Amino acid sequence: MIRQLFDKPLGQWFEALKRAKDRPTVRVKQLEERDRFRMRKHFLSLDNDDRLLRFGTVLPDEQVIAYVDKINFERDTIYGVYNQVFKLVAVGHLAFAPKAQLTGAATVTEKEKVAEFGVSVLAIARGQGIGSKLFQRAAIHCRNADVDTLYMQCLSSNQTMMHIAKKAGMEIHREYGEADAYLRLPPPSPGTVMQEAIEEQFATIDYTFKATNRAAAKLFER
Repeated sequence: MIRQLFDKPLGQWFEALKRAKDRPTVRVKQLEERDRFRMRKHFLSLDNDDRLLRFGTVLPDEQVIAYVDKINFERDTIYGVYNQVFKLVAVGHLAFAPKAQLTGAATVTEKEKVAEFGVSVLAIARGQGIGSKLFQRAAIHCRNADVDTLYMQCLSSNQTMMHIAKKAGMEIHREYGEADAYLRLPPPSPGTVMQEAIEEQFATIDYTFKATNRAAAKLFER
């Protein structure tokens, strides 16, 4: 399945985009320091149920802010999806760590690093496949970064994450109400490198267009 997702020749990939024209287009942008303020707003807008699903516990506002403020954009890769009014409706956090820090990682990979993925999508943006799209961007980035194992950890009751994990063919282990899932990724290819670059270019254009429109709208609101 993963090879089908990420190793399509360029022509087949564009054909897949054409077939998806009836669905809302989801542009996944790699976030930077300038997005940190909107990331705070995104996570603070999560209610208690959503915070429980995202973090495994109901974090108070001050701990949510501390989490966002400690994100290292040079070490980790953060993805986001902005809606038409430039509201950050989804965030995917791809964290890289030595395999020794994750229990059992040494038995599934010989690489020195592994990646762990977490995602949150606001209620107003659910049902559009945004979580799956964020996961796909994370997986292709891992491949191109020579990381062959991608982990997700969540509560077993998190049906959205369980759906993403099963759809991607991840191996899932459940214990004491929590679930650990991991996916072995094949090596990169010229196609995956090109696909990541093209998707980021389209997302950057989309980001700039929405940011410009939002800035113009704020001027007219004065």
